[in-house]
Amino acid sequence: MPSDKSLRQTADERGFNFGVAVDPDALRNDVSYRARVRDEFNTLTPENALKMGPLRPSPETYDFGDADAIVNFARANDMDVRGHTLVWHNQTPTWFQPWDYTDDQLERFLREHIQTVVGRYRRTVDVWDVVNEAVADDGTMRETVWYDAMGETYLDRAFEWAHEVDPEADLYYNDYGADAINEKSDAVYDLLERLLDRGVPIDGVGLQLHALGEWPDCESIAENIRRFQALGLDVQITEMDVAFPAGEAPEDALQRQAAFYRDVVEVCLDTGVDTLVTWGVGDANSWIRVFRDFSERYTGDPLLFDDRNRPKPAYDAVIDALDG
Repeated sequence: MPSDKSLRQTADERGFNFGVAVDPDALRNDVSYRARVRDEFNTLTPENALKMGPLRPSPETYDFGDADAIVNFARANDMDVRGHTLVWHNQTPTWFQPWDYTDDQLERFLREHIQTVVGRYRRTVDVWDVVNEAVADDGTMRETVWYDAMGETYLDRAFEWAHEVDPEADLYYNDYGADAINEKSDAVYDLLERLLDRGVPIDGVGLQLHALGEWPDCESIAENIRRFQALGLDVQITEMDVAFPAGEAPEDALQRQAAFYRDVVEVCLDTGVDTLVTWGVGDANSWIRVFRDFSERYTGDPLLFDDRNRPKPAYDAVIDALDG
C-alpha cells in the first residue's frame, strides 16, 4: 500500500541513510529533480563532481564549483555527504598523461590531490570512497596508472593521506560486481584483509550493487556483507540500480524490480547495514542512458522514479520495507 510518508521521513524514523547520487546541473535547473532530492533522501553522493577529471581543468587549477554546490545543498537540507571518489583509474583529467611523470612524481601528484580535496571538505564530507574499483573482474589487481607506479601500496598511501587530513571521516573501498559471494568479492575480501593486516585506516567497503541483467542472489549478498563485517568493516550499498536485459523485460517488470529493491532493503536491515544509495533520482537521469554500450544492453528504467520523477512501485516497496 502507498504510504502517506515520504521516503526520507520513513528512513529518518528508521535511523536509516537512504541516499542518491546527484548531478549539479539538474540540481540547479530542474525544479522537480531538486524537490525529489530534498524531500525523499537524507544522504547525497556527487555523481561526478568530486572525481579527478571534473575537479582538475588544468594542471595548476581546481574547480570546486559543482562539488561545492552539492555539498552546500546537502548541508542546507540536513543531509549527509558521501565523497566519491578520490582515486580511480577512470575520469582522470584530459591533460593528464602518465608518461609525463616518474613514479615518484605520480605518487606526489596523487598525495597532493587527495590532501587538497579532503582538506577542502574536512568535516563537511562524512564518508569518502577513497579508492574505487581497484580489483579487476577476474579477481586480479587492476593495472592502473597508480598500481603501475606504486604497486598495491597505492591503496595504503591513499587511505593514510586521507586519514591524516580528516581523521573524523569514514574511509571506504568501493567496487562493483562484488555484491554477492563470487570470485571478485573473494578477491576484494582478500585485498581488504591485507590492508587491515598492514594497519591501513580503512573503515568500510561499498558494494555498488548495479543489478543489471543478472541480479545477485539476496542470500548471497547477506552472506557477503556478514563476512566483511566480521573483518571489522562497515558495509554500505553505494550505487544501486535495477535493470533488465534490453528487449527482455517481463510484463510485470515494475513489480519484479520493486520486489528486488524491497529484498535488498530487508537484507540491509537484517545485517545492520544502515546506508543504501541509488545511482540517480529518476530514470531520465540514469547513467545507463548516457553510455551507449550499456543503453544497448539494458533497459533504461532502473531507479525509484520515472522519467517525470514520479514514484514507481519500487519507491513504495522501499518505504514498506523500511516501515517494517
